[in-house]
Amino acid sequence: MNFELLETNHLILRKLTPEVYAFVFQHYNDDELKVFLGFSTEDELSKEKIKFEKGMTTYNRSFVNFQLIDKQTNAIIGACGFHTWFTEHNRAEIGYALFSESHKGKGIMTEALKAVIGYGFKTMNLNRIEALIGPNNEASLRLVQKLNFTKEGHLRKHYFKNGFAEDSVVFSLLREESHH
Repeated sequence: MNFELLETNHLILRKLTPEVYAFVFQHYNDDELKVFLGFSTEDELSKEKIKFEKGMTTYNRSFVNFQLIDKQTNAIIGACGFHTWFTEHNRAEIGYALFSESHKGKGIMTEALKAVIGYGFKTMNLNRIEALIGPNNEASLRLVQKLNFTKEGHLRKHYFKNGFAEDSVVFSLLREESHH
């Protein structure tokens, strides 16, 4: 299977779509899946399998995810991409994570997100990109502001994390505001 790749100075971004997930879950054994998805434990893999089996998309929503692969080590160090992609409305929510504390604070996610945001506006034809962030997530709040997202509001008890209902701060970036 050929994977679509984006390249930045320090990263290769490997694109994962619903079709890629379907292919790898059908054709890879558990050990191969762990390597491909960057997991080290059976537990991480089984959680991902459950997500896949429950259906990662619905009739009017999809996603595009990118694995962050460090060019120097070839290790998968994080992920970022679009989920809750409303294809009819040209809008999606952006999400991102680095897997290790040692990679944080080095500008890696800024580099990755610039490429992924450009991909969203150009290739996916998005008009609006949304970010929903916990009010205490300082690093993430700084990141979206650095990327010119606009704060739009505060959603109370918006999502569950570790059994607690937490708030989200809503940000957006519109195509006409971006430099892509």
